Formats: sequence, C-alpha cells, structure tokens
Amino acid sequence: MHILVTNDDGVQAPGLLALANALDGLGKITILAPDRNWTASGHVKTLERPLRVRSVTLADGRPALTTDGAPADCVALALLGVIPEPIDLIVSGINNGENIGQDLTYSGTVTAAMEAVIAGLPGIAVSQQRPPGNGAEIDFTTAAAAARQVVERFLRYGIPPGVLLNVNVPYLPDGKPHGIQITRQGQRIYRDALVKRLDPRDRPYYWIGGEAPTGVPEPGTDYGALAEGYISVSPIQLDMTAYPVLETLRTWEWE
Repeated sequence: MHILVTNDDGVQAPGLLALANALDGLGKITILAPDRNWTASGHVKTLERPLRVRSVTLADGRPALTTDGAPADCVALALLGVIPEPIDLIVSGINNGENIGQDLTYSGTVTAAMEAVIAGLPGIAVSQQRPPGNGAEIDFTTAAAAARQVVERFLRYGIPPGVLLNVNVPYLPDGKPHGIQITRQGQRIYRDALVKRLDPRDRPYYWIGGEAPTGVPEPGTDYGALAEGYISVSPIQLDMTAYPVLETLRTWEWE
C-alpha cells in the first residue's frame, strides 16, 4: 500500500505531520504538499505556468516534497510521474478547521481528495474542527487517530469508485468524541461581510470578513454530528447532477 499525503494548509502545517505519523505502518507514506496555505482555494489545477517541486524536511526530520501549486496540483503531479511508484490511496489533511456542507466546494483539503477520485483512485479528506477563538492552538491527536481508523477500515472494506470519504472531527475540551456517525452533507450558514478600507494612496481595497460560519444541526448531517460531539464520515460523489430536476427540465418547451 502506497499512500500519498497532502493538504491545503502548507507542507509545514502541524496537521499534515500528525496525519503522516498516524498512518505510519499502514504502508509506504509519501508527502507532496503545497509550499503555502491554500485555504478556501477550491478545485484549482494550474495550467498557465510551470510548477516547481523541491525537497523539504518536516519538523521531526521526515522528508517531504513541496510545490508552488495548489492541493489538486499536488495530487496531479504525483500521479502524472513526479512520484515514480504507483500510488494506491490519497489522504488529505489534517485541515485546520472543519469542512462541512457547502465548504466542500471551497476546500483545498477536500478537492485534493476529489482529484484522486477523478484519477480513478480512492481519496480521503480529514479535517479538525477549530476550538472557539481564532488564536487557540489545535491539538490534532484525536483527528490523527480518527484518520488512521478510517484508513484501516478502507484497507479492510474498500471505497466504491467515484466516491471519496470526508472525515470531520469535532472539537471537544476533553478530546474524546462520542463515536462515529456516517452522515450526509449538511447545510452551512455563512455570515460573510464586506470590509472596505483605504490604502496609503487612498485607493479602496476589500476583505471578505464577517463572523465564523455556523450550520443547521440536523440529525444525520455532518454539521449535526459535530454539534453532537461525533466524528462525521460522509461519502461524497462528484456527480452533482440534480436528478429529480431532469424530468422537469424535459417538460419545458425548448423549441
């Protein structure tokens, strides 16, 4: 088993190191991750400029590769030949912050796993919910253990083609989730606000700010599981066709 580990927080992010260490012993681990933070980058594939790859050393001395490309670029580069050995599984994370509901379209963590699925390989994305307060440090111990558990189950049972697993781990003061729930994608509530400022030359510039997003704590959803203190594991497919609407559209007069 050859596992590629990547992320969107950058190659030196502590969550990536925690993930790689947690997967030790399950197979060969290769790391190829972005050289900077690509949070909320979405599904980016770089086609209009060259990409560079270089070797780095992580905080504990573990070797890794890094690139100036996006998370999906990391997967594409690895599968297209930067990593010569065949890869069996891509695991992305551990993200600093949960990826639930509509976050999936923004998340570099999840879209790295999507890139794996597009290439015909299984992908798993792992994210850790942030504690209250932006400055609080995240402990990835629980999420790392959850990631290993999910990968072990994958090795036992497999994942159907075209599906990735999106894993979200709740923040709990005691670090002890109540268990695992298999969930569907929930409803995110964004509270974005536009912040307008002036630069030193009195030219306007803008930040997309606002309060942290929340969600609808509906039972059976990813947000609902986190709200109840459970680890959420959601099977995600890339086919976004709204099948119930197909027949409705076919009744419209198109001529």
